[in-house]
Amino acid sequence: MTYQYYIETLGCSKNFVDSEIMMGRLTKAAYRQVFDPALADIIIVNTCGFIESAKEESLDTIFELLDYKERGNCRYFIVAGCLSQRYAAELAAEIPQIDAFVGTTTFDDIVDVVKKLQVAKGDATLYIDNCDRVTLDDGVRRIAKGAVTGYLKISEGCDNRCTYCIIPKLRGRYRSRTIESIVAEAKQMVAAGISELIVIAQDTSRYGIDIYGTYKLLDLLRELNALNGIRWIRLQYMYPDILDETVISGIAELDKVVNYFDIPVQHGSNAVLKRMNRNTSVEHIESVIQAIRKHCPAGTVRTTMIVGFPGETEADFEAMIGFVKRVRFDRLGAFVYSREEDTPAYNMPNQVAGDVAAARYAELMTVQQAISESLQALKRDTHCAVLIEEVVEENNIYVARTAYDAPEIDGVCYVHSHGKQLASGDFVTVKITDTLEFDIIGDYVEHC
Repeated sequence: MTYQYYIETLGCSKNFVDSEIMMGRLTKAAYRQVFDPALADIIIVNTCGFIESAKEESLDTIFELLDYKERGNCRYFIVAGCLSQRYAAELAAEIPQIDAFVGTTTFDDIVDVVKKLQVAKGDATLYIDNCDRVTLDDGVRRIAKGAVTGYLKISEGCDNRCTYCIIPKLRGRYRSRTIESIVAEAKQMVAAGISELIVIAQDTSRYGIDIYGTYKLLDLLRELNALNGIRWIRLQYMYPDILDETVISGIAELDKVVNYFDIPVQHGSNAVLKRMNRNTSVEHIESVIQAIRKHCPAGTVRTTMIVGFPGETEADFEAMIGFVKRVRFDRLGAFVYSREEDTPAYNMPNQVAGDVAAARYAELMTVQQAISESLQALKRDTHCAVLIEEVVEENNIYVARTAYDAPEIDGVCYVHSHGKQLASGDFVTVKITDTLEFDIIGDYVEHC
């Protein structure tokens, strides 16, 4: 009998890579992937446990899919990822229908986990190891058929110890992969049809420091830039404290590395940045952004910010607003602070009231909306390259992305092809005819 498995993935792009590794291992071991949980003998939920809303979504998904074990084909139900790493024992006691829990490093052992369940099924087994464990680096990964964009994880874990963040306890210390293994995986991804590589980690800017004794991000990017078949290489999660002009100018010289700088700054007040343990200052962040705009004048700077952090005063918030108005980020995502157990910020004094934080969030996003709309308007009547991702309607309208927009988190380009048939994965030039707050509208010009 061939067992069939279904994987539901929640959370960040790092989780999606982990799921693809589990898919690769299971498929290599002759298990068959299905995309309907009703058909699956094995259901795996790869969870997120980063903040409260993510935990709630993970639990809702678990309970929804457990219905297939009660009334469907599912024989074995496995919960993987950050929620397992953090709460496996509690979940095992509360939800006895779950057969196994797999942590953030033991997902590598998914085939052994399934085989053990097939031999002896009893109480839930917890496969939770030290989160500093180094996972296998053999490139066994299943890329979705037809995918043109793929995530390339270059390290695991984080050493930054931000006071609001649980990630070091969920994913361990910072552990870089070797340049050779990353390039080998990138080649496999290209062979599978990937033309846009998105380089990810908890902190890409620190790549290599733990295994080479020095930062090696630029060396890695040069190796990836030399690969045939890649059109775009996109970097995410660059921390501003060590991002310097050498790296920025080096990126500007690499033709396949898009000038997209995803830099989480988190606040615009030095007092709050200190309480967050961000190891940087507003002045340094502004100097980094000035360097980006010097070397990559057409580039995009994206950031995230947290409002309502413990001790955030009205003056701190006004400093944030002033900072955002000065810098004029091309893309900005904001979050209301989520109070997480086992983080230093959880017990900090002067927790900000929820209604105050919500009002500050709304004000921040109103300011950013005006900035976004004015920056977007400058794009009208210009030409740019876009990557076609899907058909919206049957009247020759396509959804695409520019080099300055990452999937899921940024805007899209609606392309009018005027009768020209386009396909997912095509790179085409469009003339921008109109702009919205985050999205753009354009006419097809030619393939590029």
